Amino acid sequence: MARVFFTANLRRHVDCQSMEAEGATVREVLAKVFASQVGLGTYVLDDQGGLRKHMTILVDGTRISDIEKLTDPVTETSEVWVMQALSGG
Repeated sequence: MARVFFTANLRRHVDCQSMEAEGATVREVLAKVFASQVGLGTYVLDDQGGLRKHMTILVDGTRISDIEKLTDPVTETSEVWVMQALSGG
């Protein structure tokens, strides 16, 4: 199963725990995670199911390319990092 992690800055805003989840795509993996962690899905995804602008997802160290449908592949040994994008100066 893929391992899903949430950065500390995201955990300050939403109660979320790292966990393992099955799935072949980012969307499938996140659906399993969101099903067990109330409120997390609406913080990460917009009302169309795409990644919110203030969020970033990495799979095995690479930023996902499909931020609308989340179809990037995930393997059994993948690490998925969900983080809040930081900005400022």
